[in-house]
Amino acid sequence: MLIDDLAVRAFTAPLEEARAMGALALFGEKYGDEVPGGRGRRLLRELCGGTHVVRSGQLGLVKILGESSIGSGVRRVEALVGTDAFRYLATESLLVSQLSEQLKARREELPERVSALVTRVREAERELERLRSAQLLGVSGDLAARAEDIEGVAFVAHQVPDGTGADGIRALALDVRARLGDRPAVVVVAGVPSDRPSVVVAVNELARERGLAAGALVKKAASALGGGGGGRDDVAQGGGAPVGDRGSASLDEAFSVVRSVVTDIAGHGGVA
Repeated sequence: MLIDDLAVRAFTAPLEEARAMGALALFGEKYGDEVPGGRGRRLLRELCGGTHVVRSGQLGLVKILGESSIGSGVRRVEALVGTDAFRYLATESLLVSQLSEQLKARREELPERVSALVTRVREAERELERLRSAQLLGVSGDLAARAEDIEGVAFVAHQVPDGTGADGIRALALDVRARLGDRPAVVVVAGVPSDRPSVVVAVNELARERGLAAGALVKKAASALGGGGGGRDDVAQGGGAPVGDRGSASLDEAFSVVRSVVTDIAGHGGVA
């Protein structure tokens, strides 16, 4: 239609009159009592809030950016026209040229090359996560061996390196608990995966029999970190507010709070 350079006539009419003429009104658009519209030979009439051209050829180039559904059987197409479309394509062409140069590949080879790179990055990330998990769990034995004794309860509090994910924190807590054997045990592991701290408390059955519950303990720890948490009596997880520059000091405070609660309950037979 652009090549045909069809004539387009803009008009303004009352909304109901425009509809009677067959003008399309799109869902999600707001129209006043008087609405602008446009029509042309071999073109649909449509209500429009924009500026019209006199002939379709004035649009020049049309670059479609995307389309989406706005109702049953109705699609919305977003596009740039004229000089804006040319600028968009020029920028796009520059980006493709830069990628082609950096990847040492022809333009038509870029999709395959980028797909291969993404696959390699994902594989490397999975391998890195595996190595991190192995390294993290490697300290379990030492932590269990150095467990603090609080009124007959083995207590472990440990801060993992910054950047350790929540899954890694949980896995370490459970592994240390399993290594503490047949004595009452409470394990608290915390870290800062990103900017917010995460804390996991794991309690074995013998400790639960003495009134120590992971869900109650993690709430105390998370509260000290400015957040909240909860979970089952055997294992629970919580989080806190961004630690900022306080970092380790915030986690030490959370550990101290849990240690105090364990001391109080284990020493006096209270219930969490």
